[in-house]
Amino acid sequence: MIKTLVLSVQKFSVHDGPGIRTTVFFKGCPLRCAWCHNPESQNFGTDLLTDNEKCAACGVCASHCPVQAISVSAAGQYTDRSLCRACGECIDFCRKNAREIAGHTAASPELLAEILQDQVFYEQSGGGVTFSGGEAVCHIDELEQLAQNCRRRGLHVTIDTCGHAPQESFRRILPYTDLFLYDLKHMDPGLHHRYTGQDNCLILGNLRYLSEAGAAIHLRIPLIEGINSDAENIEAVLRFAKTLHVLQVNLLPYHNTGSSKYARLGFLPQENTLLAPPAERLEAIQRQFADEGFLTCIGG
Repeated sequence: MIKTLVLSVQKFSVHDGPGIRTTVFFKGCPLRCAWCHNPESQNFGTDLLTDNEKCAACGVCASHCPVQAISVSAAGQYTDRSLCRACGECIDFCRKNAREIAGHTAASPELLAEILQDQVFYEQSGGGVTFSGGEAVCHIDELEQLAQNCRRRGLHVTIDTCGHAPQESFRRILPYTDLFLYDLKHMDPGLHHRYTGQDNCLILGNLRYLSEAGAAIHLRIPLIEGINSDAENIEAVLRFAKTLHVLQVNLLPYHNTGSSKYARLGFLPQENTLLAPPAERLEAIQRQFADEGFLTCIGG
């Protein structure tokens, strides 16, 4: 039985493809985007999240930690991440729900059963299932089995991907995928590496492969002021997109809704200087794509 590490399963999603959908978020991503709003999805293992605003500093969690990774003071708890194994032993004893584990192992039949619970809503709305992450394609064995079983049951299958996975994995999943939501973050390989930890060669190559193979693609472009919303990058994206078969372009302005998660994961607090482009700049970018014949919208 194939099992995989899943971050969560979200019901009644309306921004991850057409209609009402169930979105399965796999855990683990090869990129480390500076603007990531789900940092708890990056690690390919489980993670402990803590919340000092909820913590009552009672010390009960510390007394149940098998590796003595937790210390408590009047300021709240401190977890030594070099010792913590994210085993979850402390979770059940936290009276304020200030501790949680991100990531759980799930078997493919279990996930399929959860997806099928809402099949009537998919049929009524033209929805289906979306596999996201993290990076779903990095879990290709589990993903292929799940997608194949969903297609056998007539479900619309969408893959939300950053594109950084072996091309062979995309070849395997293509027959069972109705739509790819494909992120394109920057056209300059050096800047792409600077802001995501990887260059874009594999990503662009996989995008071209899917286009030439006849895949249905929605191109998703996160836009961060001062990073990739400049005229030079947008023009480069346009030139590349015009060589592809793309059904739609989604412009995704930066939002900081996940910024508090970094502290909860134990990262040092950093000043958040990232911004979305001004509204007039977003509208100008949208017009650029529309003028080139692309169906374009701002948002998911």
